[in-house]
Amino acid sequence: MPSKSKQHFHFIGICGTAMGAVAAAMKERGYRISGSDSAVYPPISTFLESRGIALEKGYRAANIPPKADVIVVGNAISRGNEELEEVLNRKLRYVSMPEVLKEHFLRGKRNFVVTGTHGKTTTTSLLTWLLHAGGKDPSYLIGGVPRNFDGGAKFTDSEFFVLEGDEYDTAFFDKRSKFLHYLPEAVIVNNIEFDHADIFEDLEAIKKSFRLLLRVVPRNGVVFANGDDENVLDVIKNAPAPVVTVGFGPENNHRITDVVYEEDSTLFTINAQRYTVPMNGDYNVRNAAMAVSAAEFAGLPSAKIAKALSQFKGVARRQEVRGEVNGVKVIDDFGHHPTAIKDTTAALKRRYVGTGHKMVAIFEPRSNTTRRKVFQRELALALGASEVVILAPVADPHKVPENDRLDVNRLLDDIRVMGREAWMEPDVDAIVARAVGVVQPGDTITVFSNGGFGGIHGKLLEALEKAVVKK
Repeated sequence: MPSKSKQHFHFIGICGTAMGAVAAAMKERGYRISGSDSAVYPPISTFLESRGIALEKGYRAANIPPKADVIVVGNAISRGNEELEEVLNRKLRYVSMPEVLKEHFLRGKRNFVVTGTHGKTTTTSLLTWLLHAGGKDPSYLIGGVPRNFDGGAKFTDSEFFVLEGDEYDTAFFDKRSKFLHYLPEAVIVNNIEFDHADIFEDLEAIKKSFRLLLRVVPRNGVVFANGDDENVLDVIKNAPAPVVTVGFGPENNHRITDVVYEEDSTLFTINAQRYTVPMNGDYNVRNAAMAVSAAEFAGLPSAKIAKALSQFKGVARRQEVRGEVNGVKVIDDFGHHPTAIKDTTAALKRRYVGTGHKMVAIFEPRSNTTRRKVFQRELALALGASEVVILAPVADPHKVPENDRLDVNRLLDDIRVMGREAWMEPDVDAIVARAVGVVQPGDTITVFSNGGFGGIHGKLLEALEKAVVKK
């Protein structure tokens, strides 16, 4: 086996958030690193290039270095990719990103893995911040941008590593969930619902993946589980590691009580300690309670946790106010599952939408699940919590069979039956025009999408400015 300085790792799909972070960390450890991606653009491209990593735009067999020792294959890469086919033809050694993470960064660490259908990014960011403020200097890998840090990943010499544990599959050759590679000492299970309809057949298949995760938690570790979620309670039955339930119900080991909502924050009590979190919504209270419980397990005193929690700055694209023009707020939210949309809408209406005003929800069916009809009814109920709903067309509809595809016209009808205004517009400009045409001062526009959505937030703010001038 070559020494570190001579081992060459080539990353196929290097510009993914986690792939890029791991590649840069491997470079810092003395390995030779190269990579390729179909989309090479800032900020990830400049981040990697600043660390001396050679990047190739596009996938070509010639990109594979002649003497590469290990090929790291991103989970977006599938058969037919020219570089992957070259790797298979040459019988090169290939691994997944979670495998690299496990073997080079996680062994011997106290790994805290945050999982669940909703709230992973926020809870991981909360826990990372609590440990950082508590002097633990943790490594972390987060699928978002926490505002208390410069980015979503950092690799330190600390014994602690906090990871957002995704249940999505690992790679084209490994269909197990990514989180099964993360050697957890502590696991947070926020909630469990059906999602990722492109890879999971049903809810039971998702539960099986979570059960497998709990099997590898050691007896000196712990599972913090949502004790108010029936699916989670089912999964934790017979778990071999200690389980601590967290939630609002009286049966929970760590019970959340005395919740008080204020304009910009929420107060709650858990384990006889009063906390303030600068966020809104019951689900964010639970996210915070999970992070508090895990931080206590890491050895932090409750008073220090409470001080740090009050200083949490949130996560980009989670209830993020992008701007306000003459009394109309434009909010960006990553919500792309009916439950997340419903809960976020309730929290935002409580905080921003007063009597006589309305919420305008703009939704892009873009995720692998929401492009499908599996949540046809649930999406109507979630979006119908807003007074006005504007839909984008299903993204890349050709990738979903017509008989399995979300029926947007039916969705519109179901929302209208609830007494709401609802439209589908063909593109971003038309959506913006429709939204600006229905709002008045005091209203709120919330954009629900897990993509860039054509820069819609900036276009909404610009159009609102122009609309005011015209009036």
